[in-house]
Amino acid sequence: MRMTAVVSTVTDACRVLREDRELADAVAEAHRPQATRDCVARVIPLRPGRWAAQAATLSGGVGLLVLDGLLVRRVGIDERYGAELLGQGDLLRPWQENPTLTLDAVWRILKPTRLAILDEEFANRVAPYPQLTACLVGRALQRSRNLVVNLAIIHQSRVDVRLHMLFWYLAGRWGRVGAKGLVLPVRLTHTVLADLVAARRPTVTSALSLLARQELIESVGGGWLLRGEPPGELLQLSPVSIQAS
Repeated sequence: MRMTAVVSTVTDACRVLREDRELADAVAEAHRPQATRDCVARVIPLRPGRWAAQAATLSGGVGLLVLDGLLVRRVGIDERYGAELLGQGDLLRPWQENPTLTLDAVWRILKPTRLAILDEEFANRVAPYPQLTACLVGRALQRSRNLVVNLAIIHQSRVDVRLHMLFWYLAGRWGRVGAKGLVLPVRLTHTVLADLVAARRPTVTSALSLLARQELIESVGGGWLLRGEPPGELLQLSPVSIQAS
């Protein structure tokens, strides 16, 4: 199915600390109400489809903060692709690409998404709250760590192992404990999964069937059900922490 381009259109402003509780908790309780009033940002709503992200440039400022939703960044060099999945709390600067390489970079919105514009005006507003700056820097560093883990995952020789590890790693962020196992409420097509594990889509389809026969995963409405324990290889890469809902 062909996905139409999504145009970035700025809408009303939001109070970022009301939208992002982790940021709010970084500020001392005594200063939190004032910080919540001060930290206002404009919002870009995006519907599913291809997004012309490079057009959303900022003159100065921090970047774009994902308030909610899900998007994927797909990058190719000589028709070989890699991808990263991004969601709530991630910090983006999509106009920054490596100028020394010819990259085929495509952004797709997988579900309705809202981005807060952390421009120069916002940066001035948060200046009295250095804890917020530290927290945003931490978000950028965490994204780089996620990419390193994903790199380690795609170096596994078997695609079914890559997928099993990927599902559990994503569940460490978005999963919740259910009655029958761990639920990852993220709808991912076989094509997106193929990009995330650096494999061909037919190979991913076969590997998913194998994992299902082994009763390790099950496709459920709007996501995936994971059974059993996290794969041992993943535990060596990064601790998986799941919070019961």
